[in-house]
Amino acid sequence: MTEIQLERLAWPQVKAALADGYTTVVFACGATEQHGPHLPLLVDAEIGTRTALETARRLGKALVAPTVRVGCSDHHMAFPGTLSFRQDTFDAVVTDYCTSLARHGFRKLCIFPSHGGNVMPLAQLEPRLRETLGDSVEVVVDTDLMGLMDVWKRGVPAAGGPEGRVGGHADIAEGSILMTITPELVQEEKAEEGYMGELSREDLDRVIREGLHTVTPNGILGDGRGMSSEIGEYLVARMAERLVEVFAA
Repeated sequence: MTEIQLERLAWPQVKAALADGYTTVVFACGATEQHGPHLPLLVDAEIGTRTALETARRLGKALVAPTVRVGCSDHHMAFPGTLSFRQDTFDAVVTDYCTSLARHGFRKLCIFPSHGGNVMPLAQLEPRLRETLGDSVEVVVDTDLMGLMDVWKRGVPAAGGPEGRVGGHADIAEGSILMTITPELVQEEKAEEGYMGELSREDLDRVIREGLHTVTPNGILGDGRGMSSEIGEYLVARMAERLVEVFAA
C-alpha cells in the first residue's frame, strides 16, 4: 500500500488492507504544549506522526492511526496555549482508541509516547490495556524515554551537529525534526539556550509539582540553536529503527 495513514483511507480500503494482512497499527501519544519561543505547540504531535509513519513503513504490513494530539501536560500549563488531559481522561482516550481498533480486526497495537509526560501514564495503562483487550490482541508500548534521549544525544553530533545541546524539550533535536515536517513554523532566529543542567530528582519533583517554568523560564531544556533538517532526517531514521526493534521483538 502506498497510503498507510488510517484516517486518509476510505472504509473499503481499510477492510481490504485488513484482509491483506495489515493487522498491525502504530500510533503516537503526543501533546499540544509549549516548545519555547521558537517552536509551535504542535511539535510532539507532528513528530509523533512522522515517527509512526517511518516506523510502520519499516515494520511492513502496518497502518498508522491518528496521533493522540493532547497528552498529560499539566507541568507546561504556565505557558499560554498548552492543552492538557487529566490522566484518567488520557487513559480513557487511549483505551477507546485501542478497543475501536481491536473491534475492526487489528491484532497488534504498537504505541509510543512522543511527549515525555505521557511515558508514565502509558506505562501504568499498559497492563490494563492488555486485560481489556484480551489475548487476541497484542499490545506493545514503548516507554523507554532514556532510550529516545540516547538516540538524540548520539544522533545530533553523528549528523554533524554540535554536542551538548540535547536536553529533551524544544532543543536542537526537536527543532531539527520539526524542520523536516513544517519548516515554515520554525522561528530559528528565536532559538536560544534553556536549562542546560541535568535535572535532579528534586528538580523533577518540582517540575511535576509546580511546573516546568520553575527550572526553565523560556520553556527549553537544552539548547535550540544549531538545528537543521539534515540532523532531523537522521534522527527520525534512528528513532524509527529503535522502535522497530521494540515492536518487532
